[in-house]
Amino acid sequence: MAEFLQFLISGLTVGAVYALVALGFTLIYNASGVVNFAQGEFVMLGGMVTVFAAAAGVPLPLAGLVAVCVAVAVGLLLHRLAIEPARGASAVTLIIITIGASILLRGIAQVMFDKQFHKLPAFSGDTPVDVLGAAVQPQSFWVLGGAAVVVLALYVFLEHTVLGKAVLATAANRLAARLVGINTTTIMALAFGGSAAIGAVAGILITPITLTSYDVGTLLALKGFAAAMLGGMGNPLGAVLGGLILGLLEAFGAGYLSSTYKDAFAFLVILVVLFAAPQGLFGRRVVERV
Repeated sequence: MAEFLQFLISGLTVGAVYALVALGFTLIYNASGVVNFAQGEFVMLGGMVTVFAAAAGVPLPLAGLVAVCVAVAVGLLLHRLAIEPARGASAVTLIIITIGASILLRGIAQVMFDKQFHKLPAFSGDTPVDVLGAAVQPQSFWVLGGAAVVVLALYVFLEHTVLGKAVLATAANRLAARLVGINTTTIMALAFGGSAAIGAVAGILITPITLTSYDVGTLLALKGFAAAMLGGMGNPLGAVLGGLILGLLEAFGAGYLSSTYKDAFAFLVILVVLFAAPQGLFGRRVVERV
């Protein structure tokens, strides 16, 4: 029982990070139709900027805020300099642009920071908490709680604010939103900035557990994309559930089968979803008239 709980909490912790990355994918996809493979680099920036700001003597909470602001600025620049000029290009072209942006951001991070792995101190100590026999790191509760706060804040923003409703209107029909006076370019920029902030928060929360480096974003982006695909691309609730499911699959697979193939589960999920349910577990089938 203790072993099962250990794997369960570990899976939920990692899954919460995948869920936040998948939410970033979903937010941008809904607002602009772009699948942003640079999403993982926002997670990397959150962790790396916080580490180096804290090492420079900045208090940890302020260092985290600086990291979020830097990630948001990068997200806005990505939209302004790369996505907006290519407006109207094919989906494949936009995907290639985001992949190129990801490579560029990794190169800049490698030069500005270094190639080493770095760790933040746990927010409330390293002493494990006993949960029915399972030893749980206190940082896991920060990750789960932080992810829950982000999801709740995003829900309130989308459902109960005028700006959030403009995002939903743009996601539903960009042309109709433009016709009723919504500045869809601003909404798309907001989506890029918001997804960058979500990614940075994920990076800050997980760095005390998993370490961070200039190249951690690539695998996180692929796993976040797998989670978004599993839940149904464009479905925020599906993104969260897809991330949690993927994290649990990894944890139980590594625990009961072999940790060697832990990272393969994400790619296996993508293949299964593409073949069996292209719309995802919680997505809706789209009927297109021709």
